[in-house]
Amino acid sequence: MIYFDNAATSYPKPESVYDEIDRVMRYCGNPGRGSHRLAIESGKHILEARQELCQLFNINDPMRVIFTLNTTDSLNIALKGILNEGDHVITSSMEHNSMIRPLIALRDSNYIDLTIVKCDQKGNIDVDDVRKAIKKNTKLIAMIHASNVTGTLMPIREIGSIAREMGIYFLVDAAQTAGSYPIDVEEDNIDLLAFPGHKSLFGPQGTGGLYVRDKIKLKTIKEGGTGSNSENIHQPDMMPDMLESGTPNTPGIAGLKEGVKYIRSIGVENILKHERKLTKRFIDGVKDIPNLILYGNNDEERRVGVISINIKGIDSGEVSYILDKAFDIATRSGLHCSSLAHQTIGTLKTGTVRFGIGYFNTEDEVDKAVDALYTIAKQALS
Repeated sequence: MIYFDNAATSYPKPESVYDEIDRVMRYCGNPGRGSHRLAIESGKHILEARQELCQLFNINDPMRVIFTLNTTDSLNIALKGILNEGDHVITSSMEHNSMIRPLIALRDSNYIDLTIVKCDQKGNIDVDDVRKAIKKNTKLIAMIHASNVTGTLMPIREIGSIAREMGIYFLVDAAQTAGSYPIDVEEDNIDLLAFPGHKSLFGPQGTGGLYVRDKIKLKTIKEGGTGSNSENIHQPDMMPDMLESGTPNTPGIAGLKEGVKYIRSIGVENILKHERKLTKRFIDGVKDIPNLILYGNNDEERRVGVISINIKGIDSGEVSYILDKAFDIATRSGLHCSSLAHQTIGTLKTGTVRFGIGYFNTEDEVDKAVDALYTIAKQALS
């Protein structure tokens, strides 16, 4: 199979990830919950994973990185932990439901005031519109780094600079960029960074993380055993324990650690260069196919390798089905859990067929996908 669903989850993983998960599953204790060597070894894996992520994102303190289930979990912890009643939040119209649904729920309960800044039909946001949306009670700007529908990159460094200038916290959803696009929490002025383990970081499903800048104290949305301060019936107030109740997914986190090691051994810039080359090849190949609609920016430097298309006269689900059954190509069709984004680009009723390019894809695979789309579009015309 030719796998182009990397925007949903990456496949395959580096062999070292599979090997480490298997090894830790067979030799694993409960980290922080014992003094025997299995527990100590497990704790070491988790600390090393934090340290690897710090190197990747230029984070100064490993204790400011917490492990979660996924980006959805991270965003809920961040949003519900930092916001208070009466706060104002700014977000964009290109957000994934992982961001927009918690915000809408908080707004609808009259807990927060929310401004959704409208992006253009390619998914681009005007930085001036973000600045104009700021109010006296604006507490947070919360934004996706790259759209999971169009691949459009948001100017997070500029927006982060505005947030820092105005004393506003900045939360970034890095679901489509962590591991495949350079992220520097200092240079980008990021206060909270939510990321998945299972996409471009090459970890397994069920892993994710959240970076919380020093001196930011989030309210907890769950409490429980941490293996620390067990004599105290109150939740610990130290990081990362206060936000990591319960037994962690040690094998998954160990696999994530190996995924990040693999990325750092290659270099994020080299991964980006490869994916940009494939993205350009794909766009150049499909943009002139009759009856095919391409969404987002054509310039590969203004997007990541998440590419949405439609073929006139054929349902997006049917196109994806044909790609799978007739050409052995895996894609994703529909709304991609991002109804606002599809409303923004005009595809709410139709959805799109999404290709997610990853590091392990090749030029030959891109060419086969382009040829398949040409064949499907040609048949639609006849």
